[in-house]
Amino acid sequence: MIAVFWISLFIAFYTFVGYGFLLYFIIKIKRFFKGKPVLPVVADDDLPTCTLVVAAYNEEHFIEQKIANSLQLNYPQGKLKFVFVTDGSSDRTPEIIGQHPQIQLLHRPERAGKIAAVHRAMEYVDTEVVVFTDANTFLNAEAITRICRHYSDKTVGAVAGEKRVQIDASADASAAGEGFYWKYESALKKWDSELYSVVGAAGELFSVRRNLYQDVPADTVLDDFMISMLIAAKGYRIVYEPESYALETASENVSEELKRKIRIAAGGIQSILRLKSLLLPFKFPVLSFQYISHRVLRWTVTPFFLILAFITNFAVAFAGKGIIYELLFAGQVLFYCLAIFGYIMEERHIRIKILFIPYYFCVMNYAVVAGIIRYFTTQQSSVWEKAQRKM
Repeated sequence: MIAVFWISLFIAFYTFVGYGFLLYFIIKIKRFFKGKPVLPVVADDDLPTCTLVVAAYNEEHFIEQKIANSLQLNYPQGKLKFVFVTDGSSDRTPEIIGQHPQIQLLHRPERAGKIAAVHRAMEYVDTEVVVFTDANTFLNAEAITRICRHYSDKTVGAVAGEKRVQIDASADASAAGEGFYWKYESALKKWDSELYSVVGAAGELFSVRRNLYQDVPADTVLDDFMISMLIAAKGYRIVYEPESYALETASENVSEELKRKIRIAAGGIQSILRLKSLLLPFKFPVLSFQYISHRVLRWTVTPFFLILAFITNFAVAFAGKGIIYELLFAGQVLFYCLAIFGYIMEERHIRIKILFIPYYFCVMNYAVVAGIIRYFTTQQSSVWEKAQRKM
């Protein structure tokens, strides 16, 4: 029982905190011997041609802002194209886009899901690089330039931008929790990239070499993750570019965020099953280490080890095995009580920010368990169930 407890606690700690510490330590050693990496400096004439692809479904409330944001991006004249695909949209989204001749509009009345729309858009992409971004996110003016400079390195096959969540002073748990999570994720991605490669890109903003792009199956849930990881599986690096960022509002509330997280968790299991070769470290040992540590553990066993750590800690503590177990159990009880209290306060619209982290942490891990159950017991659609965002 004691052994099971310590193993469970170690895996949970390593997944959420330990890997970050280990990664930071490895990076410090690497910098000691090789120095801090130098960002590439690329002249405008040497930047690759690029296409910005936006898949938009019923985004009439955001699309005019998205268009304005896209057209103000700084990039050498004549080297940046725009393709917006609006398949299935039943509102004014296609009409609004059609008023801008700088943008190539692709529209069909049938809705087949985001990945089908992306596949269709890629048939029209003839540039060296393609950048994907969501319709409800807004990029900084230098985003494309900062991303595309990395392609001067022939080992780079994809570039992941940074996701930032807009948080105001009255932020609720969905906004504050998501914002904190992405700040921590950004730090891990920065270190992952410096060690070797980021393990997957987020759809808010990422880029790939056109000649390395590979269509993924039509039922793929996490298309952005799969597209980027298939490139990594070919031996190319995915680098992280924090100076290119996509800003979006948080989910409308925790219920909407939970819906999104459950879908991502189901997609995570699907991706792990389809990327089985990366679980074996023989071909790309560093990438496999990063992939298992940063993604696989979170999306599979760790939530169950959290439960197991609580149960075994309870048994050991009340069996009188030592004060250390009693203190650890008391700490666990306190943490989950704070999470429950955070839920109660959120339901009453009372904002106590210190409670957002334990509450959001529990929501995330519940979503993984629910996502695993959903994947193996129901037919997971590739058509996004859009989470409502704060306006």
